Amino acid sequence: MIFDLDGVITFTARVHAGAWKQMFDEFLKERSSQLHEPFREFTIGRDYLTYVDGKPRYDGVASFLASRNISIPYGSPSDPPSAKTVCGLGNWKDKLFNEKVEKDGVEVDHDVVRLVRELRARDVRVGVASSSRNVVPILQRAGIRDLFDEIVDGIVSERLQLRGKPEPDIFLACLAQLTHNPDPRKAGVAEDATVGVMAGHRGRFALVLGVDRTGSGALGKNGANWVIRDFSTITAEKITAFFREGARVA
Repeated sequence: MIFDLDGVITFTARVHAGAWKQMFDEFLKERSSQLHEPFREFTIGRDYLTYVDGKPRYDGVASFLASRNISIPYGSPSDPPSAKTVCGLGNWKDKLFNEKVEKDGVEVDHDVVRLVRELRARDVRVGVASSSRNVVPILQRAGIRDLFDEIVDGIVSERLQLRGKPEPDIFLACLAQLTHNPDPRKAGVAEDATVGVMAGHRGRFALVLGVDRTGSGALGKNGANWVIRDFSTITAEKITAFFREGARVA
């Protein structure tokens, strides 16, 4: 079973969203002032969920800027957060995110932790696949790094040149690390982002568990074959029953 991090294991998705909004609003206000154009704020409900959520950081920057017909140099991952490049804006957002985490800590979904422990007790191997480059420090800060057998994050993705979601590369790479006989028909993924459930579906995973905490209804329309609002009633028995019965488990 492979879990996404932000919004699934931890509630850092809201911290990411806040960092994206702060970065883009400041960038857009400065651009508006320089070009004497109306300021249009970056919204969580439309811009973040549509163009950024679940994607690799620089892909998210480029996607949103394209939606506003804004063209700036791509730059380099080594660009400082002050650089007005795609990579610079992405690094600015990452700086804001890490500052928020350092200040406020990491909030963990304890029902997910309970579920992971149950799965491990049944000898189910468990991994994390996320586009974030902060997976390991976040899990370490939360004290739960040892619960996960394998991790594929943004750093691994860059090294292996994996495509970002909605392509299934990071899930399949994590599965290949978890078992010598990687078969997505015997594995599941848990995701809260639309591009994430699309990736699970494209990867032909038997279980694509959509974590729809807001009740948007979008995950079931984009590839999730089991949608939940939270993990409070989800047990390892229900997960394994899904595979035994080959059907939706309510």
